Parts: sequence; C-alpha cells; structure tokens
Amino acid sequence: MNLYYLTLVLKPEMDEKVRKGLLDDMKKNITIKKEDLWGERALAYPIKRQTKGFYAHFEIEADPKDIKGLDKSLKLEEDVLRFLLIRR
Repeated sequence: MNLYYLTLVLKPEMDEKVRKGLLDDMKKNITIKKEDLWGERALAYPIKRQTKGFYAHFEIEADPKDIKGLDKSLKLEEDVLRFLLIRR
C-alpha cells in the first residue's frame, strides 16, 4: 500500500448529488486518509470553456494496481476538468 495525493478540479455547475456520487464512486478501492473540499474557485485560465472549478483534495492509501484503475476512470470522466495524482 502506497500513499498518494489526489487533487481534482470538477465542473462547477454539477449538482451536489452528482458530485457526491462521483466522489463516492472514486472511493471504492482506496482508503481515504484525509478529505479536504476547497469548494468553487476561479481558474487561472479557462479549461474546457470553464472559468471556475470545484476543488477537492485527498490524501489516500491504495495499492498501485488500484491507482491505475482510478487514473483511467478519472481520465474518462467528463465532469473532471483536471486532476493531479502523485505518490507521496
């Protein structure tokens, strides 16, 4: 099990239930050590024609094979504008 940092920038117009469902789906195979929802903030430059984004930061513990699956699913998710996943 390795420790990772994950920061997500989600579309700001997402409904709260949809956002919560997306974050819950992400948490299936990983252990959340710390969750910090930063809320809606302005972006430094437009991403996919969005000028604002909903930020969420996590400290997670997971197996490397589970991280590969998480990385792939985040790349395919349309509501994720950007994400950064790094090993601690």
